[in-house]
Amino acid sequence: MTADLCLASVSPRRCELLASIGVRVEVCPVDVDETPRPGEAAVDYVTRLARAKALAGARRSPLPTLGADTAVVRDGAILGKPRDREHAAAMLRSLSGRDHQVLTAAAVTGPAGLLDVWVSTRVVMREIGEAEIDAYWATGEPADKAGGYAIQGLAAVFVERIEGSHSAVVGLPLFETAALLRRQGVPLWSGAFQDGAMS
Repeated sequence: MTADLCLASVSPRRCELLASIGVRVEVCPVDVDETPRPGEAAVDYVTRLARAKALAGARRSPLPTLGADTAVVRDGAILGKPRDREHAAAMLRSLSGRDHQVLTAAAVTGPAGLLDVWVSTRVVMREIGEAEIDAYWATGEPADKAGGYAIQGLAAVFVERIEGSHSAVVGLPLFETAALLRRQGVPLWSGAFQDGAMS
């Protein structure tokens, strides 16, 4: 299979999302420092990382390159991946019974230069009991997830509703990303989308 896009990520979720819109990818892992800068706003943080990943991937491949980053944000604070069980439990307690924001940025290099977009989605969680938090940690799923949960996985039972893009919470806003890819000449699953109503 000939790839049309370099994906600067090893995320299987982003690979699956891109496959769902017919984009053939070459996975190009990159090493980018994901430490937030002092006083950096969450939107600036995810956009900076998405752009840095795209540029790092582009140095390894002649193809248009996509970088993305997702952050779970509660009261303006970025919740990263849990350090351990206690950290994960504390994050889930802080999200329990209330809403939070998930910010995802995508950046794509190509003939049109470096293009980027970010999307905000509101996620409302039901109350999560201590026994559920313990059981969820025991599954191993939250260990490498921003905010300590995966909406596309077992934690779906905690989510009461979302307002915005579900795919962005999973890891890539498909509607907005497709628009960037079209601008860079990356083909989607149907040529009709290249010049049709979605252009």
